[in-house]
Amino acid sequence: MVKKFFEMMGKEIRGLHEAAYLLAFFAVMSQILGLVRDKLLAYNFGAGHTLDIYYSAFRIPDLIFVSIASIVSASVLVPFFIDRFHTDADKGRKFIDSVFSAFFLVIILTSIVAYFLIPWLVQILIPGFVNDPSLPELISATRILLLSPIFLGLSNFLSSITQMHRRFLVYALSPVVYNAGIIIGIIFLYPTLGLQGLIWGVVIGAMLHMLIQIPFIIHKETFPRLSFDIEWKNIKNVVLISLPRTLTLSSNQLASFFLVALASLMSGGSISVFNLALNLQSVPLSIIGVSYSSAVFPTLSKFFVEKNRTEFLGQMIDSARHIVFWSIPIMVLFIVLRAQIVRTIYGAGQFDWADTRLTAAVLAIFVVSVIGQSLILLFVRAYYAEGKTKKPLVVNIISAVIIAGLGYGFTKAFFAFPMFAFFLQDLLKVSGQMGTSVLVLPLAYSLGVLFNTYLHWHMFERDYPGFTKPVIATLFQSFCASIIMGYVTFLSLRFFNIFFTLDKAWGVFLQGFCAGIVGIIVGILVLLLLKNREIKEVWATLHHKFWKSNVVVPDQETL
Repeated sequence: MVKKFFEMMGKEIRGLHEAAYLLAFFAVMSQILGLVRDKLLAYNFGAGHTLDIYYSAFRIPDLIFVSIASIVSASVLVPFFIDRFHTDADKGRKFIDSVFSAFFLVIILTSIVAYFLIPWLVQILIPGFVNDPSLPELISATRILLLSPIFLGLSNFLSSITQMHRRFLVYALSPVVYNAGIIIGIIFLYPTLGLQGLIWGVVIGAMLHMLIQIPFIIHKETFPRLSFDIEWKNIKNVVLISLPRTLTLSSNQLASFFLVALASLMSGGSISVFNLALNLQSVPLSIIGVSYSSAVFPTLSKFFVEKNRTEFLGQMIDSARHIVFWSIPIMVLFIVLRAQIVRTIYGAGQFDWADTRLTAAVLAIFVVSVIGQSLILLFVRAYYAEGKTKKPLVVNIISAVIIAGLGYGFTKAFFAFPMFAFFLQDLLKVSGQMGTSVLVLPLAYSLGVLFNTYLHWHMFERDYPGFTKPVIATLFQSFCASIIMGYVTFLSLRFFNIFFTLDKAWGVFLQGFCAGIVGIIVGILVLLLLKNREIKEVWATLHHKFWKSNVVVPDQETL
């Protein structure tokens, strides 16, 4: 029984799209549970003070995670592991033990130091809570959450071992059990422990994220052991390679932290609205951008090692075309159906119509940058496959500075120039709504991401001439079809408004669902008329048994 289970865990890769679609399937499962998690949070607390505390408690542990745990990410360690095990299995195991021991020591010491510094760090990073009576509660919650980067960091390390074997499925379930743990905290622990119950649910989820991988590692006889005989020279090589990646991730997180810090100074619920909308826009990003960039990474690494620039470029073009093909129509649908999406997922209990309108407006601004975020993931993976970590680092630092600067400038402009505030409110149909100042934060984020995309694209085209032309062709066809699809969807909303009761969640869902289906059908017909290449490839891929493909999983990059 056990043997059959492990045989099922791994299949050889059959193709880029098959692996990406299978990974996307598990991403969908994880995102569904993530939406259930957010639905429960919104239902119980609404976009209010308690949820602001909950999301704020993640800031410092998240920073520790991206700055320390990313050192042992799969994208960094897999090439090291493959190289050493290919040469000598015993040296490979000793290398695993050394990296594991050094990482465990660093993450534990960092968390201990952070535990004592948190009362000061919270007031610096989340200034809106400085004079808030709930500050002690926020400090306590943040301290508990320090366990999460430890568990998730160890989980990322174990995933490097499983990806080394190129036969791995169980890690794709890790995000699923992570969200399941949080849901357990909301349903079972919160009623008895209050806010701390929610936080302990996150810790349980992080622990499950790690534990689910251990049987596979043991089966492969590569489970790491603590050792004081650490090969510091090898650790230095890993750090030199991973440090730019760590700083790249940290720069993005610091930009987000700065926006959350600004949100803490705005009206109550701004942090909640910001995070709920961010989580929703992460759904298409995880399903499309993360899936394709993760699926193509081992192949890019292989072609680079073989010095096969033609195939390397071909894989990048193929991935970029399909990211663009999927991202643009989903972006348009999210913008047109934003109110229906938010109301269906969050709209119940304490989450009222005012919360729905504001979150939908923030979501519309966020989702504009989904295509950019997805392509950035792809470009970064390409440069990592080449061992070039400095280029994406520089670009991401520039982008982070721009996001922070725009966030601060837009916040000042919103209150100083009424016409600017009126323009945003009227454009997104939230005139007269309280707390609309939060709209400037996703605006700053999206503009910064789009500039980041431009810089990455420009660099890659310069390094690999010929990348742009085929991708632009797909972008043009997908954009044209999506605009027509969006317009038809908008008209269909008015038509189906006659048939459904919109004061009930099921009525709002059916209105959006039916309108979306009509729009998608029209969009597909337009693509067929344009003789779109990608839709033919999608159809061909869906006829393969892609569920038998190997899954190449993404790193866990945030708590």
